[in-house]
Amino acid sequence: MSNAQAFTTAAMPLDQQIVLVTGAGRGVGSSIAKAFAYEESALVINYRYSAEAAEELAEAVRARGGRAVAIEADVTDSRAVDAMFAAAHAEFGAPVTTVVNNALVDFSFNGEERQPADEIDFSDFTDQFRGAVGAALNTVQAAMSGFREIGSGRVINIGSNLVQNPVVPYHDYTAAKAALLSLTRTFAKDLGPSGVRVNMVSGGLLRTTDASSATPEEVFDQIAAQTPLGHVTTPEEFASAVVFFASPASRAVTGQNLVVDNGLVMG
Repeated sequence: MSNAQAFTTAAMPLDQQIVLVTGAGRGVGSSIAKAFAYEESALVINYRYSAEAAEELAEAVRARGGRAVAIEADVTDSRAVDAMFAAAHAEFGAPVTTVVNNALVDFSFNGEERQPADEIDFSDFTDQFRGAVGAALNTVQAAMSGFREIGSGRVINIGSNLVQNPVVPYHDYTAAKAALLSLTRTFAKDLGPSGVRVNMVSGGLLRTTDASSATPEEVFDQIAAQTPLGHVTTPEEFASAVVFFASPASRAVTGQNLVVDNGLVMG
């Protein structure tokens, strides 16, 4: 591949991309999918249980002239993930160009109900590791044949600022996200020669998603008061940062973790 060709694939415009967002039927995943739809990317809206919401989102995108398909798959199941990528290729006639690993194993951000250190069971950790690291491993491996075909690829993993500042010690969730950050950097190193860029976008508590719906309003207000910008990050603000890592503007960036929390955690 010539330098000019390499630059072209690395800087693929968003409106020429096919973007797979896992767990996109609801919550922040839905906001991420909508942000890519705004940029006219073709969308693969993955879901596991939220069939109605995922289909409604896909239909809304198509009604505005966009391209979208909703596909059910348990992303912790490698065979289901392979089938999802095959279905996406059949739908759009081309490989997926960007994978956003957003799907979250069932979890509620309610500090009063979390498992404390002297009671939590290792099975809680394995559930979260399977949902974070295992799912990301499945999607990246399934995407690689397509990435090699086009000479580039983008992987964007969704992390958490709790890794940097565990203000609420959700032990299992935070450990899994820390492992996903490690995977982000080791995969960036290993897959870079294939033109694949792997990055992470880490949010704080978002106002409001399904996962944060149990969070009391006073907690949101306390967090807002601690941020330099004076408010809690919205799903839409977070989604904009995710889109950046798929865009040509980030073509020289890989192995990075961008914390998007209105400055609550710096560094």
